[in-house]
Amino acid sequence: MTGAQGHTDRDMTDGLDRLWTPHRMTYISGEDRPEGGYDKPSGCPFCLAPHRSPEESLVVARGGHVFVVLNLYPYNPGHLLVCPYRHVADYTDLDGPETAELASFTQTAMRVIRKVSNAHGFNLGMNQGGVAGAGIAAHLHQHVVPRWGGDANFMPVIGRTKVLPQLLVDTRDLLVRAWPD
Repeated sequence: MTGAQGHTDRDMTDGLDRLWTPHRMTYISGEDRPEGGYDKPSGCPFCLAPHRSPEESLVVARGGHVFVVLNLYPYNPGHLLVCPYRHVADYTDLDGPETAELASFTQTAMRVIRKVSNAHGFNLGMNQGGVAGAGIAAHLHQHVVPRWGGDANFMPVIGRTKVLPQLLVDTRDLLVRAWPD
């Protein structure tokens, strides 16, 4: 089998399997990155999202200290991000109310995703800093990635295609309707 970089399985000498995700290359390459970068709130999509229309921003829910938004480059359908409104980079920079609401909204996100799409499990996480994989390191965000048995299939690897069964705006509408008041 040949991978996305043209390597064959024989070229990979470390014994690890590879899962190629070429659909994320736009994000990784920074093709859609604002000219000034993400460090300042004026270029940060997480600072801008709460001020845009729900359809444009893909915001699912709002609290007093955090909001929930669909990931524009999802690993799986329903991949949500829980973000503080405040532009802070590090988890230790959150105050008590922000930390509590971030945890509560993460729990609610899991419950809602289970309700609307019957997720079998979740990956939860924060990438702290660029070296840890944070694409937007300047604004903290908690990933809530739903998982299903067999969700990592051949399509991204062989077909260079990520299968998302709904448009993001339709996924957002479904999650909004299921989100408790």
